[in-house]
Amino acid sequence: MGKDVIIALDFDSKAKTLAFLDQFTGKKPFVKIGMELFYAEGPSIVREVKARGHKIFLDLKLHDIPNTVKKAMAVLSGLDVDMTNLHAAGTVRMMQGALEGLTRPDGTRPLLIAVTQLTSTDQESMENDLLIKEPIADVVMHYASNAAKAGLDGVVCSPLEAGVVHDKCGKNFLTVTPGVRFADGDIGDQKRVMTPAAAKEIGSDYIVVGRPITAAADPVAAYERCVAEFVD
Repeated sequence: MGKDVIIALDFDSKAKTLAFLDQFTGKKPFVKIGMELFYAEGPSIVREVKARGHKIFLDLKLHDIPNTVKKAMAVLSGLDVDMTNLHAAGTVRMMQGALEGLTRPDGTRPLLIAVTQLTSTDQESMENDLLIKEPIADVVMHYASNAAKAGLDGVVCSPLEAGVVHDKCGKNFLTVTPGVRFADGDIGDQKRVMTPAAAKEIGSDYIVVGRPITAAADPVAAYERCVAEFVD
């Protein structure tokens, strides 16, 4: 499994999204379409970005009763994305239903990964807000194990946890890690962060990078720096 940098297209309109992508002349970076853009523009933006030749991680983090998630995933499977996700907290049964719904009649499907704990969550907020008293590392590993049990391809986790997830769930179990920042950058609202080079060293398969690229004075140069540190 080759490593790659996924750019988070955290924009609120088609115009801003396409203007950003137009800067990448001759390049087709892997991109993430999340809630903000999807809710603003709907499935059409997924189709348009895909038609431009980009791989797409559709990041909607589904979390509902198993039957609802199964039916929603069946709809998303028609968008020809390369990866999508849900919350592992929705239970093994929900994840199994999602996998069933995402699988097309010919047996093909996008990669399906589960969110363990958001990288904006730390031990204090997990205990006080969610009433989960276990160490955050143990919670992440339990959720990752449940995702593997359900047959998913991997998890979204902090880069701090990627190596341990591989140790527990196998080297082919994907780790997709947000919370990546340059050493000289602002960490924003993230709590558990790591540089691209450190994420590579610890074993992340994919890093998801938003503001360090999209808000950079030169987004293409920032993307190339990420690739140089994480992939090359």
